[in-house]
Amino acid sequence: MKHLTSLLAVLGLAAFVNLAVGTAAFADNIEQLARDSGCLSCHSAKEKIVGPSFSAVAQKYKGQSDAIPQLVQAVKNGSKGTWGRIPMPGHSSIADEDVKRLVTWVLTH
Repeated sequence: MKHLTSLLAVLGLAAFVNLAVGTAAFADNIEQLARDSGCLSCHSAKEKIVGPSFSAVAQKYKGQSDAIPQLVQAVKNGSKGTWGRIPMPGHSSIADEDVKRLVTWVLTH
């Protein structure tokens, strides 16, 4: 029984470490995707650049069940008038799955 308890403790710790490393790798990976896709040319986490900050987007869409599909469409097709006079060009060359990952990440800010 003692060995089983030790084994379960080791497995639990390994799962926790794997989750923590996986979460950090996802954050690094998605931030790199944002850089590579040009998102960080006009947006930042906390400050308005050309477009709104990620935290402003997250705040605006907080609690909206259709936020992800709505924002995916805005990123893919572009938008204008939502955040002021400067339109956001469409980014149709970014894979749909990557746009969804980026939008989901932005909404965590």
